[in-house]
Amino acid sequence: MSDGSRAERVGAELLRELATLLRAEVKDPRIGPVTLQEVRVSRDLSHAKVYFTCFPLDDCGDEQAQVLNGALAGFLRRALTKRVRLRTVPQLHFVHDTSVRDGERLAALIDSVAPPPERDDERS
Repeated sequence: MSDGSRAERVGAELLRELATLLRAEVKDPRIGPVTLQEVRVSRDLSHAKVYFTCFPLDDCGDEQAQVLNGALAGFLRRALTKRVRLRTVPQLHFVHDTSVRDGERLAALIDSVAPPPERDDERS
């Protein structure tokens, strides 16, 4: 197996465990509703970028990233050492993912320019 597939498997495992930790064990009131999108782990498994979005408005991403990249990143990394079977747990770097908001904005722009196509059953 290649290193890329190992990094992907580790990323998927970290995503599952981080989602569980954020939901069940993090009691910080500064953390709002956060949805983890993806975890990308470097080839040497030393760093992991955790992409997240905030719902419902996705406007609080920068503040959430600051909180998540502070002392909470250390807490999450220590908690991961007890949950995953890795020699070393990667350093966590949280990144606000704006792709969902950008996709909604583009869809709204497209809808405002071109009306939705008529379906065949509406013509009869």
